Amino acid sequence: MSPVTIRTIQPADNPALAIIIRNALAEFGANKPGTVYYDATTDALYELFRQPGSIYYVAELDGVLIGGAGIFPSPGLPDGTCELVKMYLAAAARGKGIGKLLIDKALAFAGEAGYRNVYIETMPELRKAMSVYEKFGFKYLDGPMGNTGHFGCDIWMLKEL
Repeated sequence: MSPVTIRTIQPADNPALAIIIRNALAEFGANKPGTVYYDATTDALYELFRQPGSIYYVAELDGVLIGGAGIFPSPGLPDGTCELVKMYLAAAARGKGIGKLLIDKALAFAGEAGYRNVYIETMPELRKAMSVYEKFGFKYLDGPMGNTGHFGCDIWMLKEL
C-alpha cells in the first residue's frame, strides 16, 4: 500500500468528503435526522473549518480522498473543551490504521491549540468507532455537552488531554 498523506482540507475536497460522510452513515443505518447526514455544513467543510480554534485533516491515498477528521470549538462547550468531529473513512480505507493517524493528528492539534478536553458525540450504529475512541482513552458521559444540534447522537464521550 502506498503511504497515506494527511493534510489540511482544501476547498476542492468538499464534494468528495460529503460523499464519504453520507455513504458511511448510510452504510451503518445512521443516515437519520439530527445527524451530519442532513447537516448543510457537511457540503461546506472547508468553509466551516476556517473558524479559529478548528482544523480539519483529510487522508489521501494515491491522490484520492479516503477520509477525514476535525477539531471544532462547538457551541456551548465548556472553556478548554473542543469536539472531535466528522471522523469518517471510506469503506475501503477502514481497518488499516488510517483512522488512528487522523485521530492522533487531530488530538495533537487540540493540545497545541490549548484545549484540555476533547468531546465526541456518536451513536450506537457506529459501534466500531466507539471502540476506537475507547482505545484513545475517551470515557462515556451520562449526557450531552454543549449545543451541537445533533439530537440524533445519543452516546457522548470525553477525553482529557
